[in-house]
Amino acid sequence: MSKKNNIIHVILTGGVGSRLWPLSRKTRPKQYLEIFDGKSLFELTVERNTDIVNKVIVVGNVDNCQLSRNILEKKNIPYLDIVESTPRNTAAAIAFAAFASDPEDVLIVTPMDHIIEKKDLYDIAVAEAIQKAEDGYIVTFGIHPTKPETGYGYIEAKGENVLSFREKPNLVTAKQFLAKKNFLWNSGMFCFKAGVLLEELKAFQPKVYKKAKKAWEHNDHGKLDLELSLEIPSISVDYAVMERSKKIKVVPSQFLWSDLGSFESVYEYLLSKGHPVDENGNMVIGVQNFTAFIGMKNTILVATENANLVLQKEFSQDVKDLYNELEETNPELLE
Repeated sequence: MSKKNNIIHVILTGGVGSRLWPLSRKTRPKQYLEIFDGKSLFELTVERNTDIVNKVIVVGNVDNCQLSRNILEKKNIPYLDIVESTPRNTAAAIAFAAFASDPEDVLIVTPMDHIIEKKDLYDIAVAEAIQKAEDGYIVTFGIHPTKPETGYGYIEAKGENVLSFREKPNLVTAKQFLAKKNFLWNSGMFCFKAGVLLEELKAFQPKVYKKAKKAWEHNDHGKLDLELSLEIPSISVDYAVMERSKKIKVVPSQFLWSDLGSFESVYEYLLSKGHPVDENGNMVIGVQNFTAFIGMKNTILVATENANLVLQKEFSQDVKDLYNELEETNPELLE
């Protein structure tokens, strides 16, 4: 693929992966766990785009920026590090990357907690998105759903045009979306010219634009000032721009995509890679010891040095509640 244009991969590395505790900790969030054929999600995300982009911008926090740097330096990839002093959601994070770029630069924005397979189809989708971005559109990637998933947001589409964005549905609604055949999973990946995104942000969320610009102008080698950052409204890019702009296009894509945000999705992924389960679908993650499950089905045992978790696969979303409880009662277990 040609690199004649300046194409920059913006990786958003915020988040602590609270639904993947105790594997994911504040000092080593899920995106840096080397549990995917010996590689981390961050490393896989970087590798996936190296043949497409000229440069990487990582927007992260003080806890994980060194983990990102270690991987990028090991791979000898040129990068710019933007270190947020406090999380301000995705509108601000993406704005910082856009302010750090030339207005004509094309940015491909991806989270780094995704598993993507069928790279040939991914490359086709990215090439199409870059073309649309060069024509002045803000592009989102929609994934053809394979099941009525309640853990993802959806995009209602007609061809390349976005009709609406939908929040995570309940099961009945998700089945209706699937039946209609014009609903796509919202992957949280975007492609646009830096200047186009900033124009739209300025139009729809002038305060986010203004305060993020001020914070960026006062950055110290990519590190953002805490007081200036706290003045930025904490708003997602979906709400700030995607749901309002008239410049949005969607690229419907067939590559295999999963957001590894819960143990259920990790279970499905590991199962597809041949990770062992017993005859009742029970799985052990994190320890090699012999483990027997009696009278249990679809149970996951997650073992770490100082904490174990046993859960039914279907209750994976509830791990976040436990994490929040531990923040109050036993915060050292989150480190």
